[in-house]
Amino acid sequence: MRFSANARTGNKTLLTSWRSSSDPSVGNFSAGINPLGIPELFMWYNGHSFWRSGPWCGQNFIGIPGMYTSVYLHGITLQDEGDGTFTLSSIQDPAYHLTYVLTSHGKFTEQYWDYGKQGWEYTSEVPSTECDLYGKCGPFGSCDAQNSPICTCLKGFVPKNQDEWNKGIWTRGCVRMTSLQCDRIQNGSEVGKEDGFMKLEMMKVPTFAEYWPYLSSVQECKDECLKNCSCVACSYYNGFGCMAWTGNLIDIQKFSEGGTDLNIRLAYTELDTWRSVSYNFSVSGNKRNVKVIISMSVIVGAIAIFICVFFSWKWMAKHRERKLISEETLSFKTREAQETVFDGNLPENVREVKLEPLFKLQILETATNNFDISKKLGQGGFGAVYRGKLPDGQEIAVKRLSRTSGQGREEFMNEVAVISKLQHRNLVILLGCCVEGEEMMLVYEYMPNKSLDAFLFDSLRKGQLDWKRRFNIINGICRGLLYLHRDSRLRIIHRDLKPSNILLDHELNPKISDFGIARISGGNEVNTTRVVGTFGFMSPEYLMEGRFSEKSDVFSFGVLLLEIVSGRRNAHFYGNEHALSLIGFVCLSATLPEIYAWKLWNEGDITALVDPAISDPCFQVEIFRCIQIGLLCVQELAKDRPAVSTISSMLNSEIVDLPPPKKPAFVERQSSLDTESITQNQKINSINNVTISDLNG
Repeated sequence: MRFSANARTGNKTLLTSWRSSSDPSVGNFSAGINPLGIPELFMWYNGHSFWRSGPWCGQNFIGIPGMYTSVYLHGITLQDEGDGTFTLSSIQDPAYHLTYVLTSHGKFTEQYWDYGKQGWEYTSEVPSTECDLYGKCGPFGSCDAQNSPICTCLKGFVPKNQDEWNKGIWTRGCVRMTSLQCDRIQNGSEVGKEDGFMKLEMMKVPTFAEYWPYLSSVQECKDECLKNCSCVACSYYNGFGCMAWTGNLIDIQKFSEGGTDLNIRLAYTELDTWRSVSYNFSVSGNKRNVKVIISMSVIVGAIAIFICVFFSWKWMAKHRERKLISEETLSFKTREAQETVFDGNLPENVREVKLEPLFKLQILETATNNFDISKKLGQGGFGAVYRGKLPDGQEIAVKRLSRTSGQGREEFMNEVAVISKLQHRNLVILLGCCVEGEEMMLVYEYMPNKSLDAFLFDSLRKGQLDWKRRFNIINGICRGLLYLHRDSRLRIIHRDLKPSNILLDHELNPKISDFGIARISGGNEVNTTRVVGTFGFMSPEYLMEGRFSEKSDVFSFGVLLLEIVSGRRNAHFYGNEHALSLIGFVCLSATLPEIYAWKLWNEGDITALVDPAISDPCFQVEIFRCIQIGLLCVQELAKDRPAVSTISSMLNSEIVDLPPPKKPAFVERQSSLDTESITQNQKINSINNVTISDLNG
């Protein structure tokens, strides 16, 4: 049997597990080759990296201890087909009968046929220890199954979050204590001596290595790494060559046998400290005099404590300095922040943008085929969105901010500040960002079904949204909004709730996205002179007076709910004789004394509003109830609109009797306009779904 993977096309042949030992349907685990960089054998759990073999060195995988023994040399082989395709094959030698099984419990096992016993015998399985699990100790953390605790930071690094680390939560990993020489030059601080390397022996090297085959010795490998500011580690494997790493070092493990030497790049101060302490300990160990041993131990301990305190203080000082530089350079205080959107009662950390985790530009370029047009998902005022795939197989959506968009930069900073602090099943997940030179990008989880409008307003695809799915979407949006308004530690007003900002996952579950113009509220109504949002979804008090609150999002939710029920866009309600928007806000050339939904409600003909695709008598009561809730949400006065918590109770019939809705917004304004203009313009079907970027009087 052959596994294959193509680095150019991304096509893979995978081995998949059963769902259980008795159920042969497709399970949660899959295994195959990751061809990016140096090929490795990977195991994935529901698409997420679960285990890896380490790089293929020509005869074996470096990250599987004991694989250098003869049985493995006959077992499998990995070939480069020359067109970007790598193929992993099982043995052809009839003397060996081996089989490889991926179990439903996530074990990749090797079995051989025992001719004497006439049965299959296990020889090995992976993962075999907790340290084999991918990224167990996070970036720059090393795992050793023989130690307790199993995770430690590499020399020269400290836990990113000490409290979590002490509790055994290691996934956030470690951070460097002292900057490398290139960073010191860039920051304008004292340059000092050249960096050096700390050698770790018998290691499982990190994931995603770069291969430098033209180097023929350990020293050449180190010298080349020092010339490259991005290089943070290197390794020379005899018979194979030089491997190097940039970015975070992930999935490092200490073996009791096998593996290879890993050279970690450190600042000269960290390197000298490590060497001197090691030397002092070795001298002490050779002494037989107990007094000398005790004296040296005390001295070394005192020096170590002093060094730790000193560098911790230095790291904290530098960390504070970087925050200030980041705030000044990236100008996070937007005009709206100056208008007291961020009031003085908010937590201090809200005022600072934490750009973590950071993605390397090179990684995102590779993931999106250098932002190829075929990977483009959409375009907005901020720039383009591209589909990509990370080296571990995870699919992502990359929002690439336009270099010429001033407002795009504000959206970038605002979205990082807001959504990075939010976690909810109905909010899109921000995986990280990238800031290199002029490039500014946001990396999200990829939503395979794109946005709600792609289904709702497509005559061919809307049939997939039956009423049960639509009601699930409505409920999901409501839950996400409730989290923003009430349940998160920050109170968020989204300000741009609309179908194109509702993403759908593979099961058509909704996730609210695009927090570029969202604002943190202290709980009261906020005033602004800069109105941003989308026509047709903005509440009257916000559009006309610049006042927004949670009830502004409720208004937008009401419009959205009525769109989901009707299957028509807000600005697409055109009859044979009249042009009407869903709630009444139409282009100024089209005016009527009543608005469509309100008119049908009063006439008792609400059935005409319902999308024929969901016109099922079985669900009529529930559909009509949703229409009434939608009309309650779009009432003229903010105080008349229900809170999201109340809407949730209404949707779930916890509140049985709903109050009658009052006239929706813009009715009186429209009725005061000249109706003759309708006749003159009734054939002009203006489609107004423009997002306001900036309005200044």
